[in-house]
Amino acid sequence: MKIIAFVLFLVSPLLPPNVNGEPVIVVNKATHEVVLFSDGEEVFKAPAAIGKTKELTPEGRFHIKVKAKDPYYRKKNIPGGDPDNPLGSRWIGFDALGTDGRIYGIHGTNRPESIGKSVSAGCIRLNNEDVEKLYELVPVEMDVIIVDSDEELKTIYQVWEKEKLDRMLNPAT
Repeated sequence: MKIIAFVLFLVSPLLPPNVNGEPVIVVNKATHEVVLFSDGEEVFKAPAAIGKTKELTPEGRFHIKVKAKDPYYRKKNIPGGDPDNPLGSRWIGFDALGTDGRIYGIHGTNRPESIGKSVSAGCIRLNNEDVEKLYELVPVEMDVIIVDSDEELKTIYQVWEKEKLDRMLNPAT
């Protein structure tokens, strides 16, 4: 195993950044965008609403923990599918700040006019049609990267790929 890791380390500068083929969601708070990359290609892109303040939508690398169709809104006891439900038609929850996918998520909305703005309590809102497409493309445990950056989304993705490769080659770090 160490020999394989060493050989990969030696040839990794010659390989394209995408070596593991895993999909990842990149959320850029600066541009209010959500993008899904798979096998090095952008396969989904949509405008998003984010937290009212920079602190409300946490930044970092997280993992999808929960997926739900027509999610129930516990805070105000609103069933899934109800037009008053602010979570819209899908919930893709991730483990920000140790919440196990129950507090922070990418979800639909019953307020489509909020998309592209900084208005949420911390979640990432998409139009229902967009979140339904994304929902079908993402598995549980997939990475979600949230940044506030002027970098191109492809560059952010390539950094994630390099870090993922480094973690594969150096699992103890």
